[in-house]
Amino acid sequence: MLNILIEPVVRIDVTGGVRVKASLPETYSLLMADEVEAFPALRPHQRHPWHAFLVQLGSIAMKEAGLSEPPEDPETWRDMIRRLTPGSPDDEPWRMVVKDLTKPAFLQPPASSEGKLVDYKSVVSSPDELDMLVTSKNHDLKTSIASSPSVEDWLLALVTLQTSEGFSGAGNYGISRMNGGLGCRPAFTITPSTRPGAHIRRDITVLLERRSELMDDHPFAEEGPELVWTLPWDGAKSESLTLNQLGPLYIEACRRIRLVDDGHIVAHAVRATSKAPRIEARALKGIVGDPWTPTSKDGKSLTLSAGGFTYRRTADYINAAKWDWSPLFKPTDAELRSPDPLTLVARGMVRGQGKTEGYHERHIPIRPQTKIAAFGRGGGAEALGTLAEARVNDVGEIQRILRHAVSVFAAGGNSDSVSDDHRARSYPWADRLGGVVDRDFFDDLQEEFVKADRDERSRIRDRWRSTVIDGAMRLLTEAEDTLPCPAMRKLRA
Repeated sequence: MLNILIEPVVRIDVTGGVRVKASLPETYSLLMADEVEAFPALRPHQRHPWHAFLVQLGSIAMKEAGLSEPPEDPETWRDMIRRLTPGSPDDEPWRMVVKDLTKPAFLQPPASSEGKLVDYKSVVSSPDELDMLVTSKNHDLKTSIASSPSVEDWLLALVTLQTSEGFSGAGNYGISRMNGGLGCRPAFTITPSTRPGAHIRRDITVLLERRSELMDDHPFAEEGPELVWTLPWDGAKSESLTLNQLGPLYIEACRRIRLVDDGHIVAHAVRATSKAPRIEARALKGIVGDPWTPTSKDGKSLTLSAGGFTYRRTADYINAAKWDWSPLFKPTDAELRSPDPLTLVARGMVRGQGKTEGYHERHIPIRPQTKIAAFGRGGGAEALGTLAEARVNDVGEIQRILRHAVSVFAAGGNSDSVSDDHRARSYPWADRLGGVVDRDFFDDLQEEFVKADRDERSRIRDRWRSTVIDGAMRLLTEAEDTLPCPAMRKLRA
């Protein structure tokens, strides 16, 4: 039922203001022609899982077909994808529902026998309940509200769950591409264009070129399976896979899930637990060659914190002295030669203990001069990181002074009587200064970075620092007009 290689499942807004429905091969065709404006059913936190799935599958299919440039016709894409599952003449791995439990369905691993159906005790009534989003209370984002979900809703929920979920209780293990069960699978990459088709096409071709780089850096098997959901899985510990059994672009399926139909539509899903993770890689701390994830020099993949991609965090992530950049963060030779700018695309869902702590996304334009200076042969990447760190430290010092000033004012001008309560009143003002700095931090950083003359760079830095100080002074004045202070002490304060 519902073969996504044939049937139009995915809604797409295309150039010209038209909305169409497309099969998976037709989706690739529209993407490669750069005619896709948006996927209207895609929720924000699903953007990276959907993007990553399409890129990984596309690159795997092109590698198997021996192509170096993505085709634009859907028939070729359909044939390429079918070649990845030669043992399934009826396209079971690409069907949303397959009644035979011993055969795979789309992102739904098969079992060794029909008797394993008794393991699937938990019923999932809607795709938003299946999805990875977890709310501590059912008020911010309601769960199980998709009363009439489409096949597309189930498809996107499956992609998100199986390729991005973490640990969520006994028997519910997460993916290998994160540092620990409460980590996340972020994206921190560059692209010449943020249009869906151009971005996906770029990542497919770059991964194809850098496949050998992934093989050199990690213990992958050149001909290892990469569509993990096609492999039988009963949830036993002995069935856990290791990196040296898999190909470098393996697409995960971390949960035992099966969709069930009522004859016409997907009615619900059933799920079973497992005794161990599908891919045993906990000791690697997320360093498993994910093409979008930077890894720290101390041996951990990036786990996004609750603040998201603030200027302070992002400045840290671009520091080549602290982080090894992902394969897709490095521009190609053609991108370096091009006079066009690049865009840093950062996406990530923060997962906490039993809750979701927010989805974060940030786009930062990278000027052509910055691109050449930072990514070219001159070794400017570490210089950019050092400069960014110095600016972050400057802001931190100004924030510290602002906090002290606000705290003393709140204490009536007596620095000796500043209490924890007075200090607590100063934090929002320092945070507001951070928000002011955040807006233009990377534009200002690049303005200084691309200048060759040391004196000119110093003048740019001094001008920027004065702007930050002026902002802090305005906030201090506002704090004096806002915070309570006894009238008899206000003049001194």
